[in-house]
Amino acid sequence: MNTMQRPLDGRILGGVCAGLANRFGVKPLTVRLLFLLSLLLPGPQFIAYIAMWIIIPSEQRPVTRVA
Repeated sequence: MNTMQRPLDGRILGGVCAGLANRFGVKPLTVRLLFLLSLLLPGPQFIAYIAMWIIIPSEQRPVTRVA
């Protein structure tokens, strides 16, 4: 399995859903739809999203050197 990172490409709002999708091998759209559906239920989903946005590291751009 991949490590948990928020990707630089494919982000919509912070990249949390895209990072979860990459980690578990599913499409980002699936995770986004599940998250939106979960917002209909009572609970701290939005707070959990913000916490994951802060805790999950962002993917690093590869360093290119000019010689």
